[in-house]
Amino acid sequence: MPQMPQAQSRAGELRVVATGAEGYSAFHPRPLPPVPPLAIDAGLQELLDRANQALGRLDGITLLLPDPDQFLYSYVRKEAVLSSQIEGTQSSLSDLLLFEADAAPGVPLSDARETANYIGAMNRGLALIQEEGLPLCNRLFREVHSVLLGSGRGSEKTPGRFRREQNWIGGARPSVARYVPPPWEEVEPAMAALERFLYDQPERTPILIKAALAHAQFESIHPFLDGNGRVGRLLITLLLVADGVLKGPLLYLSLYLKQNREDYYDHLQRIRTEGAWEPWLRFFLEGVIEVAVSTTATTGDLVQMIERDRQVIHEFGRGAATAARVHDLASRYVVFRPTVAAQALGLSAPPVYGAVKRLEQSGILREITGRQRGKLYVYDEYLARLNEGTTEPPS
Repeated sequence: MPQMPQAQSRAGELRVVATGAEGYSAFHPRPLPPVPPLAIDAGLQELLDRANQALGRLDGITLLLPDPDQFLYSYVRKEAVLSSQIEGTQSSLSDLLLFEADAAPGVPLSDARETANYIGAMNRGLALIQEEGLPLCNRLFREVHSVLLGSGRGSEKTPGRFRREQNWIGGARPSVARYVPPPWEEVEPAMAALERFLYDQPERTPILIKAALAHAQFESIHPFLDGNGRVGRLLITLLLVADGVLKGPLLYLSLYLKQNREDYYDHLQRIRTEGAWEPWLRFFLEGVIEVAVSTTATTGDLVQMIERDRQVIHEFGRGAATAARVHDLASRYVVFRPTVAAQALGLSAPPVYGAVKRLEQSGILREITGRQRGKLYVYDEYLARLNEGTTEPPS
């Protein structure tokens, strides 16, 4: 078959589903962990050690943040944009923030809404883990999926339910597809086996190896009719938070996967055709290191930038206190309206407008509508740093 040149591999096997002109075979993944076991040579072990250290430094920087939630708000949105872009949406981080500010003329609303759904899905997953104490499990995956596809594109694809029909990747039909996941009857057993692996059955697996293997296995099972890529990438973040490796979703691995999209897909396919788990693990760990190091540096730079701007505001004299509060709000939401800021801060409009004007004159904020009424302001330098890897900020 064109999508699977070998009948079986260490990762699973092809089984004929239909014969004839439109015949095809579907892949049936073997339960994790792989047999024979992963061959962790010195090079892979070094990568694993470096990845754990990079994650430790990334998690540690949250202790230095004056308001960790302020940064997580932005990073969750960046991950949402990048993961959605992998699936073909055109919405940028700027588009998403404008959409959330209810001021999105010219913004592809369906794409922005889809990205906003991703944020809701991640927040639902985090709440189930951090507030309800739920481990990563099939119930969590279904609830996250129900939010992800709860509205807009894909909402007709049975949100929150494992599929009950065949799906495929690439091509107009299974017979010419690049990859055909297992038939729907096999989804429940395969996901039950994946859940056991996440519970460290039959054996304990180091967290980063578990995240790498579980993500690839989830993509091979493709348990939903739509949204599998996004849920599979959420799995990585949620697993790291659930295991306590990260206090919050600071690691946005979708940036690395987007920048190396073809290699990413090729590695997933080589697992199925060749059982090539070790090359995939190497690729995954290299991505964790790259993104963790970059995010640690960016977060440090943002902390310094915010503190620098606070020093500028301190020199304002009269009105500095209100300007500092507006600046804090801008640090969290990046894009905002003065009227909304006044309401959020419990202040009357005139002092907030005065503070915004001073911040604009100082080059900290920029007005982006060009209108006399309904003005919208952006924390310009902050957004520019967050936009790295996505698109340019609005002009």
